[in-house]
Amino acid sequence: MKETKGIRRMGSAAIDLAYTACGRFDAFYELNLSPWDVADGACIVQQAGGIVSDFENKENYVFGNSILAGNSYIHSEMLRLIKKEFS
Repeated sequence: MKETKGIRRMGSAAIDLAYTACGRFDAFYELNLSPWDVADGACIVQQAGGIVSDFENKENYVFGNSILAGNSYIHSEMLRLIKKEFS
């Protein structure tokens, strides 16, 4: 959050992920969501050419405790910032 210019939340992970997929949002990240909150939205991001992972850059975002989605540049930069913050 320290590195952003602003954070916008719609109140639904699914719509936030859809907005990320279509380019309205640059990225989406969150902790402790349920599988039904992220599964469809993550699929939409991937079909749009985006990258979805957990904070460890693994594919456990549906049943894990974190999710990060964005395009290839944003995703890698967000991972770097997250690792810096949580290290």
